[in-house]
Amino acid sequence: MLKGLSDYYKFEDDFLSSYALKSHTSKGRRYPEKDHPIRTAFQRDRDRILHSREFRRLEYKTQVFLNGVGDHYRTRLTHTIEVAAISRTLARALGLNEDLAETIALAHDIGHPPFGHTGENKLNEIMRNYDSSFEHNDYSIILVDELIEKYPQFDGLNLTRETREGLIKHREGKNVELDGIPLPLNLSLESQVADIADDLTYYGHDIDDGLESGLISVNDIAHLDIWKKASDISLRHGNSKSNRKYARFVVRCLIDSMVKDVIDESAENIRTMKIKTPEDAQNTLARVIEFSSAFKEMTISLKEFLFRNIYWNEKVLEVNRACADKIEKLFNYYLEEKTPHTDFINRITPQFGLEHAICYYIAGMTDRFALEEYNRFFSDKFRA
Repeated sequence: MLKGLSDYYKFEDDFLSSYALKSHTSKGRRYPEKDHPIRTAFQRDRDRILHSREFRRLEYKTQVFLNGVGDHYRTRLTHTIEVAAISRTLARALGLNEDLAETIALAHDIGHPPFGHTGENKLNEIMRNYDSSFEHNDYSIILVDELIEKYPQFDGLNLTRETREGLIKHREGKNVELDGIPLPLNLSLESQVADIADDLTYYGHDIDDGLESGLISVNDIAHLDIWKKASDISLRHGNSKSNRKYARFVVRCLIDSMVKDVIDESAENIRTMKIKTPEDAQNTLARVIEFSSAFKEMTISLKEFLFRNIYWNEKVLEVNRACADKIEKLFNYYLEEKTPHTDFINRITPQFGLEHAICYYIAGMTDRFALEEYNRFFSDKFRA
């Protein structure tokens, strides 16, 4: 039984691999804090994310299918929970720090705007008009560092540097800094775990939701090698193609086989790349946590299928176009000051400028709040 931090630190040293990040060797927080008597620094990061309003709002943000159109489709929140669960599985199997991997997974989409990638793309397009851009990973850092209001001593959540580094995914090995300090060439192994867990999670659940929606059928996807592999596993478990449980169980087998492949390939990479310390992994350009080449090819084919048949499906695109139009109209409405600016916009405009303040306000909206705001300003139903 672990009775306090010292016991947990000993547990980390005794049971985690030499290349895992340990909480007691954390690089710390922007604003120093005393240790908690029973929770490690990474556990506290996790709980700060979980208890934030921004995390709760993910329940009403689109993953692929517009929030509210069906009770069984993934939302941004259920997607995040699935990513966190798979991150823990991968981290445990590889001897990594589960708490850190889970924390990064839970925070990875906290900056996602409403209406999924359609909303993100539209905000990015808008901000290009102001010589800027919008990317949800960048906004996640701004949220946890500056905009979330909770603690009297500082703005943001004051997360550890390890968690914050994990939220910066697109570094390309050059000239990327955090707090004026250059980042390593590559992500920590725990960050890589959360990153690949994100990919394999949506590969699986977007098939599941696509089948649920009727946009695709089992016959449509049956030719893909990754589906064939998962189907064979399903059949060996005593399932049959005539069984109404068949497709859902195949999706389960598909996710399980991807997780197993990542574990096997990553363990081999750790061995052949002679990864002995966290720094070894972070100072190489090559990703350590990876699919095998065979699975990578299969996931590429699967991703192409998802784009052709779900993301670019005309029914989905029609909804996406309407949502993008609403975001642009909302942005212009706030910019033209036809309505009093919100407390949020007024508070952060001096620091970020009006255009960025409006962009960040819209990015924080849930799907339904964005629609309510749009109807309030543009629907005749609300004009009285």
